[in-house]
Order: sequence, then structure tokens, then C-alpha cells
Amino acid sequence: MPEPHRPGQQHFVADLAETPLAEVDQLDESTPPLSLWADAWHHLRRRPIFIISALLIVLVLALAIVPGLFSHTDPQYCDLNHGLDPSAPGHPFGYDRQGCDVYARVVYGARASVTVGFFTTVIVVFLGAGIGAIAGFYGRIWDSLLSRLTDIFFAIPLVLAAIVVMQVFRDRVTIWSVILVLSVFGWPQIARITRGAVMAVKNADYVTAAKALGTTKFRTLLRHVLPNAAAPVIVVATVSLGIFIVTEATLSFLGIGLNSAKIPSWGADISHAAQSLRNNPAVLFYPATALALTVLSFIMLGDAVRDALDPKARQR
Repeated sequence: MPEPHRPGQQHFVADLAETPLAEVDQLDESTPPLSLWADAWHHLRRRPIFIISALLIVLVLALAIVPGLFSHTDPQYCDLNHGLDPSAPGHPFGYDRQGCDVYARVVYGARASVTVGFFTTVIVVFLGAGIGAIAGFYGRIWDSLLSRLTDIFFAIPLVLAAIVVMQVFRDRVTIWSVILVLSVFGWPQIARITRGAVMAVKNADYVTAAKALGTTKFRTLLRHVLPNAAAPVIVVATVSLGIFIVTEATLSFLGIGLNSAKIPSWGADISHAAQSLRNNPAVLFYPATALALTVLSFIMLGDAVRDALDPKARQR
């Protein structure tokens, strides 16, 4: 018996025939949905803010890893005869007050800032995420003790604590001493974020199922809770990296950070250039611009990652 004619059926078939193949595939309910990370990457690569910030970060990393590709001038070689001279062939940014090549100082100064920011962020993430995860997952006395410890360190301003502690090192300041000081006082924010994310995840169905199958609490925390609570931690860590770079520059600007005579630093160069601001403001402009663009790129990357990992923020 022939199937009765349904109004609009021919139009639906015709429209479906004209639909592109990619859209027809989306109509198939059997297609598995994208994971959180795959969906985030699908969203990120279509955002100009992510592309611009990623390109800037790649450039800064290249300056930090292989500065010799961008400048063959020794950043520590200075000639007072060229003090505050304008740009010249091979020296596009001119010379600073001491006769040092500003372009070479900017290129080699990226290494100190990026190294301090990167390794401080790594240590802070491991330390803060570990403390926050234990406090949020185990609760009870662990939560009380670790939360109070976090509150104590959170009440201490990062820059003020670094200024006081760095006085101990005095003339023996190195990149690793700066990393150590910033790591000791920079983990509380990551710990709080991790604690809240773990508490939101630990009562999920898949965590309960893992416990019912006999999985130990520590294994459940590592395999099921932390991977699903990592999104906000990654976002905060990305922004914190830029903050640590600014903090290192601030310490060098105040004269208690890296010694510019031994290790080129954007903060120290900005401090020295401030003395020549009236005579040659370009000397201050170049290291300050390099610092600002680097920090801005990490903040922009953090904003892009946050929007990609948060569907509600994406809709807003």
C-alpha cells in the first residue's frame, strides 16, 4: 500500500537535498559531541584575540630562547662616547645613557622576564593546586588547616613581601632567587581557585562511580577530579604569568631585583631610562613597550582561554 502524501514533505526533502554535507552531518544525532578541550580549541582558533596574543607570545619566547637570532650585539658592552645617541645602522633603537645598545638590551632582556614568569608560574601551579586540591577533596581538618594557611599568605601583598625578603640576598640576586621568592608568596590565589573547582567536581556522578568501583581516594583525585577541575586553574595561571613578569620588572625597577650589569632586565632598563626621560624619551619607550606587550599578550590569552572553557561566558 503506498504511503500517504504528507503536506510539506516534498519541500523538506528538497531543502535537505540542497543542504551542505557538513550541515547534514550535524543533523545526525549519532555524531558524538566534542569534548571540553576539543570544543575549546575549536572556539579558540576562530578568535582574533587568541591568534594575536599567541603570535606575540611566540615572538617573546623566540627572543628569550634564541636572542642571538635577533641581535648580534653584546648587551653588556657600553661606550660612553655614544651616550643617548639616536638610532644608527645596526642600532635601530639608539643608545642609552651609558652608551649601551637599546635594541640589544630589549632583545636579551626578554630572557630574564620570561624565565622568571614561566618557572614561577609552574612552581605556583604545582604548590597552589596541590594544597587547594587536598583541602577541597578531603575536607574536614585538612580543609581547615590548609585554608587558614592560604588565608595567612593571601593577606601578605606579593610585591611588599618580595621587597622585604629580597633584602636578604642583596648583591647576590639571581633569576632563581627571584623565582623562589615569588613562588613562596604567589601560590594562594591558585590554591583558592583549585579548592573551589575541586569542591564543585568531587560530588559528580563519575567520581561517585569511581569510588564505588573501589578506586582509592588519591587515585580518584588524580584521575577524575583534577583533570575536570583544571580549566579555571589554567586560566588563572595564564594571567598570573603576566603578573609575575610585572613583579620581576617592578623589583628590578626599584633596584632590589636583577642586577642589570650582569643580567639584562626590562625593569632595570626602565629605571635607568627614567633618568634620561627629558633628553631622550625613546630610551624609556622601547623596554616599556616590550614589557607592556608581553604582559598584555598573556592577559589576552587568559581572557580567550576563559571564554573558550566557559560556555556561559561565550554566550555573553
